[in-house]
Amino acid sequence: MDRLFKPDLEELKLCFIRGQKSSATFKLTNLMHTMSVAVGLSTTKASVFSFSHSFTIIPPLSTASFTLFLTSSCDQPPLSTPLDTVMVKSSMLPTGKASQDDLRRLFSRSGRHVFKDAKIPISLVGPQVVEFLLSTKTLLDVSLLLPKALSLSDACQLDSLLKSAAKNGNSHCISALIEAGANVNRRDSDGGSVMSLAVKSGNLDSVQVLIESGSTIDSSADKFLHYAAAMDRVDLMKILFLGYADIDLNSIDSQGRTALHIAAIHGHVEVLQFLVTIGSDSDISDSQGWTALHFAAHQGHVESVDFLLNHSNMTKYAQTKQGKTAYELATDKGHSRLYDHLQLGDTLHRAARKGEVADIKKCIAEGANLNGKDQNGWTPLHRAVFKGKIEAVKVLVKHGAKLDVVDYCGYMALHLALEAGQKDLATYLVAQGAKINLKSFKTKEAVSCDLDNHHSHLHTYNFVY
Repeated sequence: MDRLFKPDLEELKLCFIRGQKSSATFKLTNLMHTMSVAVGLSTTKASVFSFSHSFTIIPPLSTASFTLFLTSSCDQPPLSTPLDTVMVKSSMLPTGKASQDDLRRLFSRSGRHVFKDAKIPISLVGPQVVEFLLSTKTLLDVSLLLPKALSLSDACQLDSLLKSAAKNGNSHCISALIEAGANVNRRDSDGGSVMSLAVKSGNLDSVQVLIESGSTIDSSADKFLHYAAAMDRVDLMKILFLGYADIDLNSIDSQGRTALHIAAIHGHVEVLQFLVTIGSDSDISDSQGWTALHFAAHQGHVESVDFLLNHSNMTKYAQTKQGKTAYELATDKGHSRLYDHLQLGDTLHRAARKGEVADIKKCIAEGANLNGKDQNGWTPLHRAVFKGKIEAVKVLVKHGAKLDVVDYCGYMALHLALEAGQKDLATYLVAQGAKINLKSFKTKEAVSCDLDNHHSHLHTYNFVY
């Protein structure tokens, strides 16, 4: 016979409770029909675990109960991998009688009289063990410990633990909890979802696991895109957009703001680009009448302002409920780099077109970009030249307007002067250094100018520019 007794379990589950001397009970049955058996118990960590009685005698075909204790109360579960074990030794005892000292001496000596009957693994289980594994970076084998720790958790505990795992961005734990029965769509009393916590954690794998496990979205409560926008996480947005066919790109939060508003507040240009590309509306106003452009201007985000100006239909001069335009919000904050983008550029172009010298000087003094282009690629100099406003041209050139800037058709201001028949302006521009051999994209007249004898005159040639 190679075994004298049989344990009633293959694994001992000890429910850990913080601050208490947790315990677990197991039974051993004597398999001998006519002889008593002596039993000696020990563990792989004597400093951590102890027994109600380490030595006992079990009569024939009888059963005895034993209790394993944590030796002392502790705040953290004493986990280990491989698992700690209860080691059970036995020996036949013909007399059926022996003192504790006799039994201790019996098992202290190795020999054929001592059977090593069993090794029973000790698993620490319960919600507090799971919480520890979720919240602590450990070198232990979590894939081994976590499923065991979950074995005594009820549905409510599993759902609570799933939220902790999502908050910590622990995709492996999320998978284990879902497999154990946690509900991916259980919400808090305030409507908060597990997915919201996973998105806020920023862990892509956690978000993907939840989507694949059937997580649903409620656009009235879930603001997944808002969270991702605040974190500048286009990668998260892509997973969410692909994972939820019914996701509302223009869903608003309690302040009436969309994810696009959030991205504009933080100046996250790549997020703005992605959201607009997949269909977000850049002209939506929040509850205070602020568009994404208002927010970007207020925060001084130049790249965001540039992008939004090029991808919105009506927001440049839109007013908030307080009557503020994006330009006024930028000036309130002293974001001078935005003045030209938001208003001064338009004002300068208009003044140049009308030849309003005083307004041109005012715009320049306020920081307008002399070489800023409009939707056609024209600078203020192009505008003034085309309209024949020579005094405006002189002011612009005096203050640094570039003569050789070309529009989207390759036209310099000099080309426009010739096309409009403004020979005096053309002569002036050449005298100021305008290039006479720069080609446009269309067939136009070339210009040459003889200034050697302080005498300027224009010659025209048929030439392909």
